[in-house]
Amino acid sequence: MSDHVEGALRTPVGDTDHSLGAATAPVTLVEYGDYQCPHCYRAHPIITAARKKLGAKLRFVFRNFPLAEVHPNAMHAAEAAESVGAHAGAEAFWAMHDAIYKHQQDSDDALDDEHLVRYAAKAGADPKAVQHDLDGEAFESRVRTDFMSGLRSGVNGTPTFFINGMRFDGDWANIGIFVSALEAAATSK
Repeated sequence: MSDHVEGALRTPVGDTDHSLGAATAPVTLVEYGDYQCPHCYRAHPIITAARKKLGAKLRFVFRNFPLAEVHPNAMHAAEAAESVGAHAGAEAFWAMHDAIYKHQQDSDDALDDEHLVRYAAKAGADPKAVQHDLDGEAFESRVRTDFMSGLRSGVNGTPTFFINGMRFDGDWANIGIFVSALEAAATSK
């Protein structure tokens, strides 16, 4: 008998994940996202609003799922965010995460290395260290680990969400539906 459940998160949330909120929160929302994806860009403020609405009831986890064939800057954007987190800590990672989404639509080159290094400096990381990491692909394996965990969980596009370990196939773009699903998960635990 297989332990595979269709729509289940195959790689549990762990210490190496980027998360906001307490591990004891009744709801864990995992997003597999791509920093260059326009749908992830649209989802970013919805997730922020959901986090505010649910407060301490929600833990949010972000995992990298760069669709590099479609979004050529997505891989380096993910690597830059990982570099910032490694050099400057969790708060800096989230500042970089937010900065990338804030600027994603600014211009065609908004996520090139020059801009990523600039965002990294504003997030509190040493820009030379981040550039060095990008040049050497220092965090490529970390990003690929996230990506592979997504593939094992059936992720094939971005954003893909899991609520308490189960894939959410509802309308995430409708904040009412999305928050209702999160609130239902909080009360059922």
